[in-house]
Amino acid sequence: MLYAFAFERVGVVVSDLYFIDPDPIPGQESPERGVRLELRLFERGEVTGSIYAARPVTIGRPLWRVDLLQDANAAPATFDRTHHHPHIDGWEPGHRVFVEELSADPLSWLAAKLSDITGLLKETGVSADELAPTDAADLRAAVPEITDTVRRLLDRVWAGELARPSGDSATSARVSWL
Repeated sequence: MLYAFAFERVGVVVSDLYFIDPDPIPGQESPERGVRLELRLFERGEVTGSIYAARPVTIGRPLWRVDLLQDANAAPATFDRTHHHPHIDGWEPGHRVFVEELSADPLSWLAAKLSDITGLLKETGVSADELAPTDAADLRAAVPEITDTVRRLLDRVWAGELARPSGDSATSARVSWL
């Protein structure tokens, strides 16, 4: 399942995730499941055709990522592997950064981060020039809807509806749009 919230130049994508880390941290060898959220660049293409033609929209490179993950065999809401990636190099995430407050209350932590996109970008080393003038206010206004979407996806993951392993874990260990 993939949700996208697009603003002028940035947006948020949210997806369920089942993941087997090929190089796990000791003690975290089992599969992980949960929800991934990324702050991404969005690009609007030019309309070609009539005034009724659809406008192409491209979801571009990630600027920041948070993974609300837990051991796939753990009870719901454990968040024992929840982390974020404050640094992304092109398309590759940097190291996992574990934050106690993130694991303790993921939705509140996430809401605070998304409500202060300027501060978030400063933490990531991304220039605020990536934002359009209205992006920060538009994102802040959408935070309740975004966190509600994350909560609903988490509920579906814990119910076993989403973030399930694929049939062949050797070739497709990850079920996700992101």
